[in-house]
Amino acid sequence: MRIVSGIRPSGELTIANYLGAIKQFLSFQKDKNNECFYFIADLHALTTPYSPSKFPKTVLDTLALYLAFGLDPKKSVIFLQSKIHEHAELTWLLATITPVGQLSRMTQYKEKVKEGNPSNAGLLFYPILMASDILLYKGESVPIGDDQKQHLELTQDLAERFNSKFGKTFPIPKAFFLEKNYSRIKSLLNPNKKMAKSNPDEAILILDSPDEIKRKIKKAVTDSGKEIKFDLNSKPAISNLLTIYSGFSDKSIEELEKEFQNKSYSEFKESLIQLLIEKLIPIQKKYNEFIKDQENLINILEKGSLLAQKTAYKTLLEVKQKMGLEL
Repeated sequence: MRIVSGIRPSGELTIANYLGAIKQFLSFQKDKNNECFYFIADLHALTTPYSPSKFPKTVLDTLALYLAFGLDPKKSVIFLQSKIHEHAELTWLLATITPVGQLSRMTQYKEKVKEGNPSNAGLLFYPILMASDILLYKGESVPIGDDQKQHLELTQDLAERFNSKFGKTFPIPKAFFLEKNYSRIKSLLNPNKKMAKSNPDEAILILDSPDEIKRKIKKAVTDSGKEIKFDLNSKPAISNLLTIYSGFSDKSIEELEKEFQNKSYSEFKESLIQLLIEKLIPIQKKYNEFIKDQENLINILEKGSLLAQKTAYKTLLEVKQKMGLEL
């Protein structure tokens, strides 16, 4: 099975990024039947405000975290999106068979504009770029959360439309839904919002110090009552903390409910603090080792990009031949 997925370079990943995506990437990588393509989506990042001077460091920081988590360039193809010009070229070719109305109805486009991001053509075309990322490598399975379902549906539409118009070229990629509990880890201060690094107090960052982890978990909101029980309707805050605990301990929610049956919120939080520190410190140590050797990081991206380009070149050549662009 060929797996394709990417993550925007932010330099500061949260525990939500780990539980919702990267933990699943590691699981796919372990299966020898899978061929994994994981990329740093730097072209995606251009659709929202960013700092050009800080961007190269952000890319390397993201890669160092990838490696610290356990992604292995010997087992997965790890590359930088912008190094493969075929991504942009296929995006244009697919744009010629994409109705503008379909793009303007994309929920994420509307949300980004509502948040104050510039309503530019790049943001509008963003879903086509995401489709190109998948179809360029003829991805068969795509790890997504619920909020990305619409983007994958567009990818499927484009694959079917292209195949119908020009002849069978692309497999129709199937969704691999990330574990539902982990794909939407909530804010520590507002369990009705997704965890995001934009407000540092709302999120646990992978590189947070033990003191920061302790401070943030202690400040995390809880619900009325004293019972430590998973109930998204009546106890959304404690349910969120239970989900985080489950993700890092690999214990089921039911096991945790029994374990903390007669414990207080403060006792539960203290245990969660110790668990997070125990799990994150080794990742931080590995990150610090990787980030010191930036030449090695660049070399990993270059080697991975060369491997990815071999597949990308073949696919784009086939697409151009089908479209009558090769003499």
